[in-house]
Amino acid sequence: MLDQLLARAVQWASLSRLARLRERPLEVQAQVLRHLLARAQGTEWGRRYGYKEHLTPAEFGRRVPTGTYEQLYPELEKVMRGQPDVLWPGRPQWFAKSSGTTNARSKYIPVTAEALHECHYRAGRDMLALATHFYPQERLLTGKTLSLGGTHTPNPLRPPGATSRAGDVSAVIMQQLPWWAEQMRTPPLALALLDEWEEKIERIAVHVLHQDVRTLAGVPTWMVVLLRRVVALAGVPDITHVWPHLRLFLHGAVAFGPYRELFRRLIPDARMRYLEIYSASEGYFALQDQPESEDLLLLLDHGIYYEFLPADQWASPTPHPVPLAEVELHRPYALVISTNAGLWRYVVGDTVRFTSLGPYRVRITGRTKHFLNAFGEEVMIENAEAAVAAASQATGAAVRNFTAAPVWFAVDSATSRGGHEWAIEFETAGTPDLDAFAAVLDATLCELNSDYAAKRHRSLALAPPRLHAVPAGTFEAWLSSQGKLGGQHKVPRLLNSRDVLEAVLHAASRLGRN
Repeated sequence: MLDQLLARAVQWASLSRLARLRERPLEVQAQVLRHLLARAQGTEWGRRYGYKEHLTPAEFGRRVPTGTYEQLYPELEKVMRGQPDVLWPGRPQWFAKSSGTTNARSKYIPVTAEALHECHYRAGRDMLALATHFYPQERLLTGKTLSLGGTHTPNPLRPPGATSRAGDVSAVIMQQLPWWAEQMRTPPLALALLDEWEEKIERIAVHVLHQDVRTLAGVPTWMVVLLRRVVALAGVPDITHVWPHLRLFLHGAVAFGPYRELFRRLIPDARMRYLEIYSASEGYFALQDQPESEDLLLLLDHGIYYEFLPADQWASPTPHPVPLAEVELHRPYALVISTNAGLWRYVVGDTVRFTSLGPYRVRITGRTKHFLNAFGEEVMIENAEAAVAAASQATGAAVRNFTAAPVWFAVDSATSRGGHEWAIEFETAGTPDLDAFAAVLDATLCELNSDYAAKRHRSLALAPPRLHAVPAGTFEAWLSSQGKLGGQHKVPRLLNSRDVLEAVLHAASRLGRN
């Protein structure tokens, strides 16, 4: 049958490549760097740093500065204004717009033709190959893949007469999908790229209600909203009554642990499978290549050269990333990338730890600026998400979203203690016993993080966590107030300031009054 022939064709191309990068990772990465330098040697950036001189990885690391988006922005602005051959040959026609999670300003990342085809589309085919290889009996390609994305608009800095556009990376990818891939997905572009999020959810739900959806792809937060609306329109207990052949969710952007119970309730079918992807506006970095393990295989031949910044250098004005060959197991690193979109030694802001060096597999641990360390506790997002998942399982709760911030010492009290305050939105089916939830959350954090455990010992430095169960829709209301509803926008999980938490609690109080 056609779906089986297509599955075999995709597997033949991808599985052998994935095997090679598992077996010869350093050789593959060296080839990627040579290709990137050769392609960019005639650009303004390449001439500045002597790319024609056939730099070794060590020379590349010594010559080319490591920088953040803000530090690279003067060059990126030239690209957006239509200047050719600045960071990469030619003029990119597409830019991935991301609010980011390191600041409030939108980021614009070039999406070159090479980045689109050699990174995003190649990784998509790899994920498709793995899914059909793992679950051939489900015949996933016979039905539709339901994917949610954002929208795109004209590039705000484009010169007169230029046609370049910017939007969520999901929208950029969908707009240019090859015909065969577009035939496999739903909803059609006219609905998928709608700008107004509430209208988009409603119209997509109506459209997909009677389709044979077998795969979901997207951010868990927003997929929940859509699935609930489909269930409501169908008037059934759960989504299995609408899509009896639904078998797979390809999820990314946020950790899935806190959502697992929620999806189990929405899709109560033991045959349902979940695979994680690790992608961003800057590229497609890793994917889950083992169904029994949540570790993610680093994609080393997708036009990205990787370096890794140790935690003790995250705040350094002169950071020195290490190459792939020098990483160590279970240490936290910030991701540094050089790409076929013209990002050179660019600090993404994501943090990972290696769970395997043969092959290279990682787990996402958070963001360089998203953690709780107001009192020396050094709680990373990975810790928080694991603790929320454990508390959810122990109490039978389903968590939709959460954020946490410090409770500072009171200056007018000699006995006050610091602590953490959490806003948690639970599934509408009911709020669990908050005391029990907080107890498991606290105990799990102590098990996972010795610094937190030391501060919590006998509550001498840190008080027990303070929890607020906020009404359903609180986080959507907060995102909407920030102009970030839908698409790839995410709620910051942990921050050392109280700005987001206070705004979320304010949104919750307004909903409670309505």
